Amino acid sequence: MERPRKRPVVQDEHEVGVVDGGNASLTPTSLNRPISPPPKRQRQLSPHDKSETDQNKSSSKSPWANLITKTDQPSRNFRSPFQLTRIRGLPESSNIDTVSLTDILGDPLISECWEFNYLHDIDFLMRAFDKDVRHLVKVHVVHGFWKRGDANRLSLQAQASRYPNVALHAAFLPEMFGTHHSKMMVLLRHDGTAQIVIHTANMIARDWTNMTQAVWRSPLLPLLHTPSTNQDTVPEPRIGSGEKFKIDLLNYLRAYDKQRSTCRQIVDELRRYDFSAIRGSLIASVPGRHNIYDDSPTRWGWAAMKQALKVVPIQPAAAEIAVQVSSIATLGPTDNWLKNTFFSSLSGGMRGPGLSLGSVSKPAFKVMFPTPDEIRKSLDGYVSGGSIHTKIQSAQQVKQLQYLKPMLCHWANDSEDGAELGDAPINEAGRQRAAPHIKTYIRYADKSIDWALVTSANLSKQAWGEAANGAGEMRISSYEIGVLVWPSLFAKDAVMRASFLKDELELEDGEQKDKPAVALRLPYNLPLQRYGPRERPWVASEEYRTPDWKGEVWVRE
Repeated sequence: MERPRKRPVVQDEHEVGVVDGGNASLTPTSLNRPISPPPKRQRQLSPHDKSETDQNKSSSKSPWANLITKTDQPSRNFRSPFQLTRIRGLPESSNIDTVSLTDILGDPLISECWEFNYLHDIDFLMRAFDKDVRHLVKVHVVHGFWKRGDANRLSLQAQASRYPNVALHAAFLPEMFGTHHSKMMVLLRHDGTAQIVIHTANMIARDWTNMTQAVWRSPLLPLLHTPSTNQDTVPEPRIGSGEKFKIDLLNYLRAYDKQRSTCRQIVDELRRYDFSAIRGSLIASVPGRHNIYDDSPTRWGWAAMKQALKVVPIQPAAAEIAVQVSSIATLGPTDNWLKNTFFSSLSGGMRGPGLSLGSVSKPAFKVMFPTPDEIRKSLDGYVSGGSIHTKIQSAQQVKQLQYLKPMLCHWANDSEDGAELGDAPINEAGRQRAAPHIKTYIRYADKSIDWALVTSANLSKQAWGEAANGAGEMRISSYEIGVLVWPSLFAKDAVMRASFLKDELELEDGEQKDKPAVALRLPYNLPLQRYGPRERPWVASEEYRTPDWKGEVWVRE
């Protein structure tokens, strides 16, 4: 039996889903879809182009201790490769260095946009383009609503019919429980450049206004000086290089064309561009069955992560990996998949000279997920909980909570019922009240960050893939996409440190002045706060009659 949908009780139900510009639309029904599993004007400078200018002070006695430092060598520092999105309900001091959808799409030089996502509001998307050219931009919307009678598909068709320059493309989904969950834009420009934008937000107003999200933007990619039809088949390019990123991105896009021509046009176009300025590894998933031992140049899901981390230097110090997600699917009654498949794939790395495999301890894992109280206090109150999912209904899910509970940490880190934080100073990220739809995976040890991933992929087998069977075959259900970065991509001997409230670092006196530093903008406060004994994660399928800060409750329809 399908579970009843939830709704907030409000005085005016038309407030739910109101989008910028006065266009009101109800929240897409697919936000309530279960995930475990579901039922049948000028050039924008990339983060790499900008150098350190301002300074900030902060410290911590947590495992993240001293991630922020101070420098007098701005030319050797790099801005955060990830940006946070602008939050409408927060003050300017919390929106420094943030980016809006209009910042990304408002350049009148954009000639073509390929937009990949799970949920789409085409009216909202089109308003982000420059008003003088939005009717001229060729817009391709790639979605996963393959059933002809799907209400979301019909809504998209109705919206697209109002724009002669918008074309819809349904993604090929061979897996019953799969979704088209990737969040990406490919932009082509009149100045002969292209840009890849990978992010965490659905293409709806709610996600781009008061929910915490992240964006990775490539530099503007020029056309190749000597176009070559074999540019994307260079033998074994280095992981983390632009050449390898290009191969993996084109292979990802080709996965859409297995049954019908969907992305061939943009694949042929992107082959003409030079990706060498990109620093990062594409970590993506495509639905289907994949052999982890074949000679494929591109791995998917957890196998892609495992392969990339083989070349990422890691520190010998005891490390933690923070898994911060907006959905946790049903993973099984035991922690077998979580520990032996997924966590194992995240635990790898390249040891330093003279270090054996056993000389680097296994990392500890923390899983960040909001509690009901954090949803109640969020800027949109209970409404934001419609985008955040886990379940505690079946016996299997109850057992899952038991093995997850020791790892669970708060999003806002200000719970009176949570674990004590001690005397460690708090590093404020300014996003406590902006509910998390962002997904980040970060490994840190001692005083710095080993690597960081921003992705659309939540904590689920559908996103990352089942365990491989005896023949090396693993099964993935959904499309996902993200970018992995680590410090040595930016400069030799570089260190990566957390930055708060802006995309730049401040190194404290005497801290690593001899090494280049890469900022990583964190969306959450440090140190992390573990759940208390009585605390449970937010569950959208349950009822909450304690009013949120707006006086609303979360009840059955």
